Amino acid sequence: MVREISVNDLWMLLEGLKWTILLSGIAFVGGGLMGVLIALMRTSTIKPLRWLAYLYIEVFQGTPLLMQLFVFYYGVSLVGLDVSAWVAAAIGLTAHSSAFLGEIWRGGIEAVPLGQTEAARALGLPYRNRMADVILPQAFKISLPATIGFLVGLVKGTSLVAIIGFTELTRAGQVISNNTFQPLIVFGIVGAIYFALCWPLSLLSGRLEKKMAFGR
Repeated sequence: MVREISVNDLWMLLEGLKWTILLSGIAFVGGGLMGVLIALMRTSTIKPLRWLAYLYIEVFQGTPLLMQLFVFYYGVSLVGLDVSAWVAAAIGLTAHSSAFLGEIWRGGIEAVPLGQTEAARALGLPYRNRMADVILPQAFKISLPATIGFLVGLVKGTSLVAIIGFTELTRAGQVISNNTFQPLIVFGIVGAIYFALCWPLSLLSGRLEKKMAFGR
């Protein structure tokens, strides 16, 4: 029986939005920290580290995010671990983010003029200080538009965690749609919320890209 969308339904969507934002933030921050390590391994002079990072990136970029979530949620039970949908979603999205951010930032590191590295070496800076004080700040600036663009995709990608039973924005919309039998209106609202989240980030990414292109 069709019923009107109530205030409680709207509150449920807002609760789902809260988890979408929280999950996106955890995956982006955690993936960013791991991504720095992946990027440094990819640009390392130690060949085994480069190949290990390359393999990691290829696995996560070459397989669907949905499959990765299934592995983290259902696959870990094969080794005797029992994780909640929230933990599996956070770990899966973090691992997924780290592979993409690592590759984005690897490109940024390699885009820094070689003269910067040579000058840092001439000043006698050790590798850690060379990367932290000279290379990485410039690499992150170069990679900023692509990083924000990835964040937009990550926010939308959180909708896939509904498949493992985690109630975020999309899952909340599914529940309300099933209860009200008004999928067009419900998912119209859900889509508008995603748009309100992602559109400002897309604009920021485009402006930063134009600004950096002008600077170059």
